[in-house]
Amino acid sequence: MQSDGTLVDARARRVVARLRAAGCVSAEEEAELLLAEAPDDGALERLLVRREAGEPLEHVLGWAELLGLRVAVGPGVFVPRRRTEALVLEARRLLGERAGDGRRAVVVDLCCGSGALGLAVAATHDVELHAADVDPTAVGYARENLRRVGGHVRQGDLFEALPPDLRGRVDLLLANVPYVPASAVALLPAEARDHEPRVALDGGPDGLDVLRRVAAAATDWLRPGGHLLTETSESQVPQARRVLATHRLRPRVVRSEDAVVVAAVALPSPDADPRVRPAPA
Repeated sequence: MQSDGTLVDARARRVVARLRAAGCVSAEEEAELLLAEAPDDGALERLLVRREAGEPLEHVLGWAELLGLRVAVGPGVFVPRRRTEALVLEARRLLGERAGDGRRAVVVDLCCGSGALGLAVAATHDVELHAADVDPTAVGYARENLRRVGGHVRQGDLFEALPPDLRGRVDLLLANVPYVPASAVALLPAEARDHEPRVALDGGPDGLDVLRRVAAAATDWLRPGGHLLTETSESQVPQARRVLATHRLRPRVVRSEDAVVVAAVALPSPDADPRVRPAPA
């Protein structure tokens, strides 16, 4: 008679074999996650069928991980990428620099998707958090995720979704805008191309259309010395810097092993009180 351990091992081997046959590169790791998520064989079979059909693993599981946090995701929502951890870490660093000034920082997660960035920032810092996205599916997941940190989530097109009283008060603007050039969307892996909303991927002809719109309005919403953080590709860095510099934003580049973050500090307007100075970039 087979022991329980032998049965479990045989079950795991079958799952791994099916995932390998479906082309999953990390079949063993995926099998472990699926087995842990499924309460019984019927549930496991349903998850496996979805994964074999090419659905992103995170959509199948119902969550993605970002810096140790589980972020709820599902069909029709952008899956947070591991490379975006660099943006979150830079956001945390900037908030840490201003800790102790006696004022709760105002953070906005624009183009928030599932709300992963705002969640990861609010998990380590006590902030007044607002998030917005144009896509109703994303907004639903963001509300679920940010409820646990007291975040406010609204649906709308960029800054139009934000309450007017935030204008000029934002300390940190997280804007992980879509930056894939329109012609390159078809070249993305099928999991992204076929299962994530195009509005979260397509950045227009050169990939920077949404960044231009964000940059054009950012200084109206940021405090002087407030920061805008966005992600881009290495090839887009020179143009992204020019876009930001055109709109009273002083850009700098933060590189990690697999990500490029462009951080920009908001400069005072020419007619601002000369005693107001921006924070160091």
